[in-house]
Amino acid sequence: MMMPYTFPVDIETHKISDGSNKTVFYPQVTALHNQQLERLINHAIIDQTQQLINEQIGNMPTEVEEMIGLYEVKNNQRQVLSLSLSNYTYHYQAAHGMTFIKSLTFDLEKEKKCELSDLFKPGSAYVERLSHLVAQQIKQRDIPLLGEFTGIRPDQDFYMADKTLLIYFQLYELTPYYFGFPMFPISVYDLQDIIVENGPLGRLAVNN
Repeated sequence: MMMPYTFPVDIETHKISDGSNKTVFYPQVTALHNQQLERLINHAIIDQTQQLINEQIGNMPTEVEEMIGLYEVKNNQRQVLSLSLSNYTYHYQAAHGMTFIKSLTFDLEKEKKCELSDLFKPGSAYVERLSHLVAQQIKQRDIPLLGEFTGIRPDQDFYMADKTLLIYFQLYELTPYYFGFPMFPISVYDLQDIIVENGPLGRLAVNN
Protein backbone atom coordinates (compact mmCIF):
# COMPACT_ATOMS: atom_id res chain seq x y z
CA MET A 1 0.00 0.00 0.00
CA MET A 2 1.44 3.35 -1.04
CA MET A 3 1.73 6.03 1.61
CA PRO A 4 -0.17 9.23 0.73
CA TYR A 5 2.13 11.97 -0.50
CA THR A 6 2.63 14.78 2.00
CA PHE A 7 2.80 18.13 0.30
CA PRO A 8 5.52 20.49 1.50
CA VAL A 9 4.54 23.51 3.55
CA ASP A 10 3.73 26.72 1.67
CA ILE A 11 6.22 29.53 2.19
CA GLU A 12 5.86 33.25 1.55
CA THR A 13 8.70 35.77 1.45
CA HIS A 14 8.47 38.76 3.78
CA LYS A 15 10.77 41.77 3.94
CA ILE A 16 12.21 44.13 6.53
CA SER A 17 13.56 47.32 4.95
CA ASP A 18 14.41 50.85 6.04
CA GLY A 19 14.16 52.04 2.44
CA SER A 20 17.87 52.62 1.92
CA ASN A 21 20.71 50.34 2.94
CA LYS A 22 19.01 47.55 4.91
CA THR A 23 16.92 44.84 3.24
CA VAL A 24 16.23 41.56 4.98
CA PHE A 25 14.12 38.85 3.33
CA TYR A 26 12.76 36.07 5.52
CA PRO A 27 10.27 33.20 5.05
CA GLN A 28 6.91 32.65 6.68
CA VAL A 29 4.92 29.42 6.56
CA THR A 30 1.30 29.77 5.47
CA ALA A 31 -1.89 27.69 5.28
CA LEU A 32 -0.87 24.97 7.74
CA HIS A 33 -3.86 23.07 9.12
CA ASN A 34 -2.21 23.26 12.53
CA GLN A 35 -2.32 26.98 13.35
CA GLN A 36 -0.37 26.53 16.59
CA LEU A 37 2.49 24.84 14.71
CA GLU A 38 2.40 27.57 12.06
CA ARG A 39 2.74 30.23 14.76
CA LEU A 40 5.59 28.31 16.43
CA ILE A 41 7.54 28.05 13.16
CA ASN A 42 6.95 31.65 12.11
CA HIS A 43 7.82 33.05 15.53
CA ALA A 44 11.08 31.05 15.56
CA ILE A 45 11.97 32.40 12.10
CA ILE A 46 11.22 36.01 13.04
CA ASP A 47 13.14 35.65 16.31
CA GLN A 48 16.21 34.20 14.56
CA THR A 49 16.05 36.86 11.82
CA GLN A 50 16.01 39.61 14.46
CA GLN A 51 18.85 37.98 16.40
CA LEU A 52 21.01 38.08 13.27
CA ILE A 53 20.19 41.77 12.75
CA ASN A 54 20.97 42.58 16.39
CA GLU A 55 24.25 40.63 16.28
CA GLN A 56 25.38 42.50 13.19
CA ILE A 57 24.48 45.94 14.53
CA GLY A 58 25.99 45.25 17.93
CA ASN A 59 29.23 43.79 16.59
CA MET A 60 30.83 47.01 15.36
CA PRO A 61 31.00 50.56 16.71
CA THR A 62 30.63 52.08 13.24
CA GLU A 63 27.53 52.73 11.19
CA VAL A 64 25.97 50.04 8.97
CA GLU A 65 26.55 50.90 5.30
CA GLU A 66 24.74 47.89 3.88
CA MET A 67 22.73 44.95 5.23
CA ILE A 68 21.27 42.13 3.13
CA GLY A 69 19.35 39.24 4.65
CA LEU A 70 18.41 36.18 2.60
CA TYR A 71 17.09 32.68 3.20
CA GLU A 72 17.25 29.24 1.59
CA VAL A 73 14.84 26.35 2.08
CA LYS A 74 17.07 23.29 2.43
CA ASN A 75 14.47 20.56 3.01
CA ASN A 76 10.70 20.61 2.65
CA GLN A 77 9.71 16.96 2.47
CA ARG A 78 8.80 13.98 4.68
CA GLN A 79 7.39 16.27 7.37
CA VAL A 80 10.77 17.96 7.84
CA LEU A 81 11.29 21.67 7.20
CA SER A 82 14.89 22.87 7.32
CA LEU A 83 15.98 26.34 6.28
CA SER A 84 18.89 28.74 6.59
CA LEU A 85 18.86 32.47 7.25
CA SER A 86 21.88 34.55 6.25
CA ASN A 87 22.77 38.15 7.03
CA TYR A 88 25.56 40.06 5.29
CA THR A 89 26.46 43.45 6.77
CA TYR A 90 29.14 45.95 5.84
CA HIS A 91 30.08 48.58 8.42
CA TYR A 92 31.59 51.95 7.57
CA GLN A 93 35.37 51.68 7.00
CA ALA A 94 35.45 47.94 7.78
CA ALA A 95 38.04 45.81 5.95
CA HIS A 96 35.23 43.65 4.58
CA GLY A 97 31.61 42.75 5.21
CA MET A 98 30.62 40.02 7.65
CA THR A 99 28.10 37.23 7.09
CA PHE A 100 26.40 35.01 9.64
CA ILE A 101 24.27 31.97 8.79
CA LYS A 102 21.81 30.38 11.19
CA SER A 103 19.52 27.44 10.45
CA LEU A 104 16.22 26.17 11.79
CA THR A 105 14.85 22.64 11.47
CA PHE A 106 11.30 21.63 12.36
CA ASP A 107 9.79 18.17 12.80
CA LEU A 108 6.26 18.79 11.49
CA GLU A 109 5.12 15.35 12.63
CA LYS A 110 6.11 15.95 16.25
CA GLU A 111 5.27 19.66 15.97
CA LYS A 112 8.56 20.94 17.35
CA LYS A 113 11.77 22.76 16.52
CA CYS A 114 14.72 20.37 16.47
CA GLU A 115 18.04 20.79 18.20
CA LEU A 116 20.93 18.66 16.98
CA SER A 117 20.60 16.33 19.98
CA ASP A 118 16.93 15.64 19.11
CA LEU A 119 17.99 13.80 15.95
CA PHE A 120 19.84 11.04 17.81
CA LYS A 121 18.94 8.30 20.26
CA PRO A 122 19.26 9.27 23.94
CA GLY A 123 22.70 8.34 25.25
CA SER A 124 24.21 7.93 21.80
CA ALA A 125 27.64 9.51 21.45
CA TYR A 126 26.49 11.71 18.56
CA VAL A 127 29.00 14.49 19.33
CA GLU A 128 31.92 12.05 19.11
CA ARG A 129 30.56 10.37 15.96
CA LEU A 130 29.97 13.66 14.14
CA SER A 131 33.31 15.07 15.33
CA HIS A 132 35.10 12.01 13.94
CA LEU A 133 33.35 12.34 10.55
CA VAL A 134 34.12 16.08 10.40
CA ALA A 135 37.77 15.43 11.32
CA GLN A 136 37.98 12.88 8.47
CA GLN A 137 36.69 15.46 5.98
CA ILE A 138 39.09 18.13 7.27
CA LYS A 139 41.96 15.76 6.54
CA GLN A 140 40.62 14.44 3.21
CA ARG A 141 39.78 17.91 1.88
CA ASP A 142 42.94 19.50 3.31
CA ILE A 143 40.93 22.26 4.97
CA PRO A 144 43.05 25.07 6.49
CA LEU A 145 42.38 25.56 10.22
CA LEU A 146 42.95 28.49 12.55
CA GLY A 147 43.80 26.04 15.33
CA GLU A 148 43.47 22.39 16.25
CA PHE A 149 40.03 20.87 15.63
CA THR A 150 38.85 19.42 18.93
CA GLY A 151 35.29 18.48 17.95
CA ILE A 152 31.87 19.94 17.33
CA ARG A 153 29.68 21.55 20.00
CA PRO A 154 26.60 19.60 21.18
CA ASP A 155 24.52 22.44 19.68
CA GLN A 156 26.60 22.86 16.51
CA ASP A 157 24.96 24.68 13.59
CA PHE A 158 23.29 22.29 11.14
CA TYR A 159 20.61 21.88 8.54
CA MET A 160 19.16 18.93 6.65
CA ALA A 161 18.97 18.49 2.89
CA ASP A 162 17.49 15.38 1.30
CA LYS A 163 19.44 12.44 2.81
CA THR A 164 22.19 14.58 4.29
CA LEU A 165 22.90 16.19 7.64
CA LEU A 166 25.06 19.23 7.01
CA ILE A 167 27.21 20.42 9.90
CA TYR A 168 28.71 23.88 9.48
CA PHE A 169 30.75 26.53 11.27
CA GLN A 170 30.63 30.32 11.22
CA LEU A 171 33.30 32.46 9.58
CA TYR A 172 36.46 32.56 11.74
CA GLU A 173 35.09 29.77 13.98
CA LEU A 174 37.26 27.07 12.43
CA THR A 175 38.98 28.39 9.30
CA PRO A 176 40.42 31.67 7.97
CA TYR A 177 37.95 34.19 6.50
CA TYR A 178 39.02 33.54 2.89
CA PHE A 179 37.89 29.91 3.12
CA GLY A 180 34.26 30.90 3.60
CA PHE A 181 31.83 28.80 5.62
CA PRO A 182 33.22 25.34 6.46
CA MET A 183 30.44 22.92 5.46
CA PHE A 184 30.52 19.20 6.23
CA PRO A 185 27.84 17.06 4.52
CA ILE A 186 27.25 13.74 6.28
CA SER A 187 25.08 11.00 4.78
CA VAL A 188 22.24 9.77 6.98
CA TYR A 189 23.46 6.24 6.21
CA ASP A 190 26.71 6.96 8.09
CA LEU A 191 24.59 7.68 11.17
CA GLN A 192 21.84 5.11 10.81
CA ASP A 193 22.66 3.17 14.00
CA ILE A 194 22.32 6.26 16.26
CA ILE A 195 19.52 8.32 14.66
CA VAL A 196 15.97 8.34 16.03
CA GLU A 197 14.17 6.05 13.56
CA ASN A 198 10.88 7.95 13.58
CA GLY A 199 12.64 11.32 13.79
CA PRO A 200 13.63 13.68 10.95
CA LEU A 201 16.84 11.88 9.93
CA GLY A 202 15.15 8.49 10.20
CA ARG A 203 12.36 9.58 7.86
CA LEU A 204 14.84 10.98 5.34
CA ALA A 205 16.79 7.72 5.37
CA VAL A 206 13.79 5.65 4.22
CA ASN A 207 14.09 4.65 0.54
CA ASN A 208 10.58 5.29 -0.67
